[in-house]
Amino acid sequence: MDSSPEQVRFTEEEALANLRAVLELCAAQKVKCSDKTRRPSAATVRTVGAHLVGGDFYDDEPIAAFAWPLLLQAGGLATLDGTCLRLTPKGRAALGKPSAEVIRDLWRRWLTHAVIDEFSRVEQIKGQQARNVLTAAKTRRQAVAAALAGCPPDKWVDVDFLFTAMRRGNMSPTIARNDRAVWKLYLVDPEYGSLGYDGHHDWELLEGRYTLAVLFEYAGTLGLIDLDYVDPRGARDDYVDNWGGDDLDALSRYDGLVAIRLTALGAYALGLTDAYQPPEPTTAGARPLKVLPNLDVVAMGDIGAADRLVLSAYAEQTADRVWTVSAAGLLTALDNGRDLGEFVEFLVARTGHELPDAVRTLVADVERRGSRLTDFGHVRVIECLDPALATLITRDRALRGLCRPIGDRHLAVRPDQEPKFRKALLKLGYVLPAGVRGAGL
Repeated sequence: MDSSPEQVRFTEEEALANLRAVLELCAAQKVKCSDKTRRPSAATVRTVGAHLVGGDFYDDEPIAAFAWPLLLQAGGLATLDGTCLRLTPKGRAALGKPSAEVIRDLWRRWLTHAVIDEFSRVEQIKGQQARNVLTAAKTRRQAVAAALAGCPPDKWVDVDFLFTAMRRGNMSPTIARNDRAVWKLYLVDPEYGSLGYDGHHDWELLEGRYTLAVLFEYAGTLGLIDLDYVDPRGARDDYVDNWGGDDLDALSRYDGLVAIRLTALGAYALGLTDAYQPPEPTTAGARPLKVLPNLDVVAMGDIGAADRLVLSAYAEQTADRVWTVSAAGLLTALDNGRDLGEFVEFLVARTGHELPDAVRTLVADVERRGSRLTDFGHVRVIECLDPALATLITRDRALRGLCRPIGDRHLAVRPDQEPKFRKALLKLGYVLPAGVRGAGL
């Protein structure tokens, strides 16, 4: 991990940019997760981390890069197709919505539809998988959210002070179901190292670590709180008296969190304010792109990872800061489910001027070609013995709406219409034997 001293991370502007970057990575089919656990693969964590503004919070301990794919799934913006995370219609719509609104919805969805129990990320505490040990994560998560909503906006709050406020304010995210359940939790040895012994399961050890996980990995990733943190190794020593604890550098990757500050985005997401005013851009150049009549798109300065992903989805990068728009690139984008209108809106927003006629003409031509074919999905193809029988079926009042002629002897029937087609066919005096494909009627 990064051995640097105390760091302060201003997350709000980063999160607004990172959201778009991760959505674009999903659109490019570069995000993969386990089809069983829904957690991102190691390769995906590296890919996401490489596209985050400023990188992850630690150099070699994924936090934000791990959280983003889970947040998109919980929010219904992406779904697994095998192991590939693909954008849903809601996710594609999110590309054109204000990022603050999307983040607000992601946070609220996480509170009720989270993909994992955040406490599972505190891997040093074993025994979590035993039956009837942990309380419902949804209830715990909402306790942390309530505590976060009680923080004064734009004021730094020490996490230990927050812990005290949570205990006193009846906002404790109780981890164990009961006193017996605590005995099943341990660090190294389930017998000698059980947390059930007196003084070995203090609030900071269980509820505190859970709170840190939610705040650091999800509230911090979404830009709801700014973060003041240090290297987790040696940051807390409240676990070292437990059996095997003195051999651990840290109890969790979140131990280094020192203080948090509720951002304007956080106040908006928590419902403390009705509207959101985005921060003034800190990056140089409000109009980072220029579109030339020769179909080149030129980056006038450094551009974010999300903008690079958008450009690469529609155009070919031909130099370090140049992307060339072509019919082939736009057709490929259409084939991948991209919308050319979104690309035009993106270019106009990033350039601040109307696009050259050559670009608009090319886009219009590709859109026209892309609208000349229609995909009606899968069909059942049925062959008739002769054209006369095919004509009889397609002109029958009950059957003509259930099939389409293909040539003079073949019929196309949609799978969802097949039961009705078979029933009407029987009334006409013919039958399509069940399970027979390619047979003549």
